[in-house]
Amino acid sequence: MAASDGFPASFYGEPGVLGMLSNGISAFLVLLQNFNTAHNGNAPVGVENILAVHLILIGGVCQLVAGLLSFRKYDHLSGTAFIGYSALWASYGATRIYYGALPENPNMTLTTDQMMSNSSTNMMSNMSLNNSTQCYLCLSMEESAIAGLVPYIILSFLLAFCSATVNYIMPFVFGAITATLIFEAVALAAYSWALIVSGVLELLILIFAIYGSAALLIKGLTQRLALKGFGTPLFNVLLLGTPNSGKAQSGGQEKKKNTKYAEPMALGFFCDSVAPFIFTFYSFGYMKSFGLGVAWVSIISVAQLFSSYYAHLRQDCYHTTKFGLHATYWLIKAWEEFVVSVLIVEDGKVVSGREAMVGDWFFVVAALVLCVGSLNMDVLELIHNLFFVLLTVSTVPQIPLQGYYIFFGVACSLFTAVSIYGTFTRLINTIAEKSLIPVGPQPVSSEQLIRALRCRRSKQGDQDVLPPGDQTSDALFYLSNGVAALSALHSRSMSTNPSLLHLTIPWVLISGAIIQAYVSRLQVTGGGRFGSVISSIYVVVWATWTWFRFANQLQLSTEAGYGFTAGAIAFLVINAFLMLIAYRNLVLLFLTMLMEVVLVCFLLSTLNKLPYELEAMLALVSLICIYGTLASLINYMFSQRVMPMGPPLFKEKMKSEISEEHPCPVASSRLTSGLLKIAQLLEEGGVCGIPTDTVYALSASCKNPQAIEKIYNIKDRPAEKPICICISSVEQLVAAKPPFSPLLWEFMRNVYPGGISCIVSKGDWLFKLVGAAYDRVGTRDSIMIRVPDHTVTCHLCDMTGPLAITSANPSGEPDSTHHSMVIRLGHKIQGVLCDGDSNEVVASTVVNCLRIDEIITIVREGCVPAVKVHQIFERLKNTML
Repeated sequence: MAASDGFPASFYGEPGVLGMLSNGISAFLVLLQNFNTAHNGNAPVGVENILAVHLILIGGVCQLVAGLLSFRKYDHLSGTAFIGYSALWASYGATRIYYGALPENPNMTLTTDQMMSNSSTNMMSNMSLNNSTQCYLCLSMEESAIAGLVPYIILSFLLAFCSATVNYIMPFVFGAITATLIFEAVALAAYSWALIVSGVLELLILIFAIYGSAALLIKGLTQRLALKGFGTPLFNVLLLGTPNSGKAQSGGQEKKKNTKYAEPMALGFFCDSVAPFIFTFYSFGYMKSFGLGVAWVSIISVAQLFSSYYAHLRQDCYHTTKFGLHATYWLIKAWEEFVVSVLIVEDGKVVSGREAMVGDWFFVVAALVLCVGSLNMDVLELIHNLFFVLLTVSTVPQIPLQGYYIFFGVACSLFTAVSIYGTFTRLINTIAEKSLIPVGPQPVSSEQLIRALRCRRSKQGDQDVLPPGDQTSDALFYLSNGVAALSALHSRSMSTNPSLLHLTIPWVLISGAIIQAYVSRLQVTGGGRFGSVISSIYVVVWATWTWFRFANQLQLSTEAGYGFTAGAIAFLVINAFLMLIAYRNLVLLFLTMLMEVVLVCFLLSTLNKLPYELEAMLALVSLICIYGTLASLINYMFSQRVMPMGPPLFKEKMKSEISEEHPCPVASSRLTSGLLKIAQLLEEGGVCGIPTDTVYALSASCKNPQAIEKIYNIKDRPAEKPICICISSVEQLVAAKPPFSPLLWEFMRNVYPGGISCIVSKGDWLFKLVGAAYDRVGTRDSIMIRVPDHTVTCHLCDMTGPLAITSANPSGEPDSTHHSMVIRLGHKIQGVLCDGDSNEVVASTVVNCLRIDEIITIVREGCVPAVKVHQIFERLKNTML
């Protein structure tokens, strides 16, 4: 659980300043355009391009940065909102660029009869227009922009409502954005008066955003809430709870809370609401073309890849795979419909091209695989995945064209409804950190699912635990290759059916190259010996395949074709080496072996000597990938080999942790003898590494002041940095009779035990608690107290008395999140209590309670968000006043 992949939440500034300013400035840019149009009566042409680019850069890129930083600051709501609005402004900027690029011609509008040959097909009729004019005509921009704005209106309202449970500035900003989007959509429907109303609302967004940014900026600089608006919600989120709230908690895959990154599930559901909503409008004939819709769907799909990315950082294999698969699906379907509605204008060619495609079937099977994985989550996840199965079935190209779009539209409508509900529940439940909005219980217990999926009986002595290493992206790796392989079938048919070629290119290029390049990026930090070598090579393979198929349409010369032949030979040699390094399991080895045969097919294809039967190898690649996806997903979710993937080709020599000679004594936290051993070492004046409810700590008994001095030498810790004390319970503190105010006692009872450390005033009472260690803990006037929510640590404190503790790492270096990281301190310490991975990846949140009757300040934000600490304090303060 290396800390090298990012910093704790407390290391990041206040990204809300950048996020709200981006919203304000973006609204101001649109305001300028709206007032200009309302004043002149004509939509600007040249200025559209200039302001739209600024809209994309400020509203899109800058706000995306704010969203990414918010996720790293463990801010679920801001991360979801800023990335969602980033997609909105970028999409709207792209729409304005389309508008600005159009020539000024009042006769550029087509009637419905001209645009559609059939009310259910959405196909362009044959028109004798030159290509550039036809491209302009087919964009159907007003309808596409309205179809894109409507889902954002609904989701923006949800964000405004949810933000009211956190503070009372964001609801005004998000609410004004919601109202603005409504009138922007009305203006697109040819009601020019709506531009004035929209401009006034955009001015309000700017004012609210400037105030909110100033309040956050001052708060970040002074660590005080100088301007009102943050720290106090409009209403308590707990009011949304049902009588059974908290009883139906998900028993899902994530066994421990990762507070290093915010939960990206709400963002994933957000993106799953926008894309199908746009497809619904298109399928029911409101949009005559997907020329502009492809930009909206592509941008929101990229946002969904960010939700997959942060799920990967949280070591959440299920959501990494789910959101990555959904983003792939939306991208492919968007570009397929773009090809159908813009590039191919003959119904017969579309039908013949689609009927030959089989890539959709892979999505159907992959969706069923996700259903299996969601049996270990909650009912909402299972329902969401079942509707995704329905969605993938609705796009199977073998469905007659007369019912294809109706079926697809209905499926998109149902999927959108579930996704919107999912967005709301995930946001509220993550803000409250409990299940307030019902999501249902876990459908199948983990034990039952493991028994059902296990393909062999465990024998005594079997090592079923997965080896260390980050494998959260493995399932997505198999998925991307499986989609590309199955979509590449029927290569010979492409020479006689150009429409099949046009339809196939997005399938192979997006899944095999673009998404696999994303997977390659995930595998760079995966910890494997060869990292992303295999996925990176296959990115180039599928991209080259796509270019070769497209180049065939350009009638390249024989000499140019030989260039592809030479490339195919090079791929054959490289893949042979990949077979040697694919020793991790047999499934990966079989995949690389089958890819060798596929590359032979590619080589023969460049020479026009490919037997049609050999292409069946692509289907075998897809079958291997389906099994690899299911096995990788299930095995990583349960951290054990539930489904066999075969033994490694070469077994590496692994040193047993038990037999290895350690530089200091080690003991297991699961053994009473181990706990007694560490307690004895502490009593003898030793310094030992111990687990806590956050990260590992170095500890010394307060009965041995000289041992506390050793900690400074071990850590190379500056003398001015104080060391805190750890006790087992508040009752141990009560026995010392400190003169704390009633509010401080109540605050401590609400935050202890847990990942919060309180700084309080020193006094004679501390002598009763720590004795001779009084001068060696805390500062001259204050002391920081920890009561960890960890059974082993508290029991150790009961055995030894109060402990002086600090994080088990040299000063300035990452926290220790596994006992092996503490053992590396070696001869400097006298023992380590081994407890495996730590419960958190960052340290505790430090709260200054010296003036608690007036205010508290957050000295360091750690595993408990600062917002939650302030909510507890405000609730107690209001109750006791």
